Amino acid sequence: MKIVVIGGSGLIGKKLVNKLRERGHQVVAASPSTGVNTITGEGLAQALVGAQVVVDVANAPSWEDKAVLEFFETSGRNLLAAEAAAGVGHHVALSVVGTDRLPQNGYYRAKVAQENLIKASKVPYTILRATQFFEFVGGIAQEASDGQTIRLSSAFIQPILSDDVAAALADVTLEAPVNGMVEVAGPEKIRLDELVRRFLSANKDTRQVITDVHARFFGSELDDYSLIPGDNARIAPTRFEEWLSRSLPQR
Repeated sequence: MKIVVIGGSGLIGKKLVNKLRERGHQVVAASPSTGVNTITGEGLAQALVGAQVVVDVANAPSWEDKAVLEFFETSGRNLLAAEAAAGVGHHVALSVVGTDRLPQNGYYRAKVAQENLIKASKVPYTILRATQFFEFVGGIAQEASDGQTIRLSSAFIQPILSDDVAAALADVTLEAPVNGMVEVAGPEKIRLDELVRRFLSANKDTRQVITDVHARFFGSELDDYSLIPGDNARIAPTRFEEWLSRSLPQR
């Protein structure tokens, strides 16, 4: 089967391309660096010739509110139109658990706009919403930092390893379209402030986490349901402590 991965050179894209090739499929890793640009349309029609499935894991180069919305809307429209013209039978997109619950977050608003374009298209689809990646915990800490203090909510989070996201994406890519949402999350539900404390401790980082129920997560106040999946989510195997022990520099 021919599968085109839009954003095939990114964090998830590279892992997904490898997993699908290991299963014996013909996979095109499409990105501006390989001559396929969903914003300008360059190379898009040619890349989709004969493709049965397209997986969109592309990410915006800028997360500024206006820029990120324009990226996902323009890219989404161009891609879905090209898929319809090429007779693609399944559009798979990676999104984020909680996008529709945090409207103050410009990135999440842009992902909702992308999801709405997919739902309105005539191309059969599956949207895989994943929770926050383990690899992003350091960035979450940095965004909430003020000198030696990190102010974070105690809302629940259920983070996941990026490799497990790619594995779940590979599975839904090879399954029939659900014309709806599928959620995937890590195996452990933990409070956000405690997650970052674990991360800092493991990295011998002396910054102090202050728990604040009103602390904003990239612009949004959280409750216990903002960042966790529903009851029917697929649960990935890798625990945070396992990833931490593997990712820490050898001392």
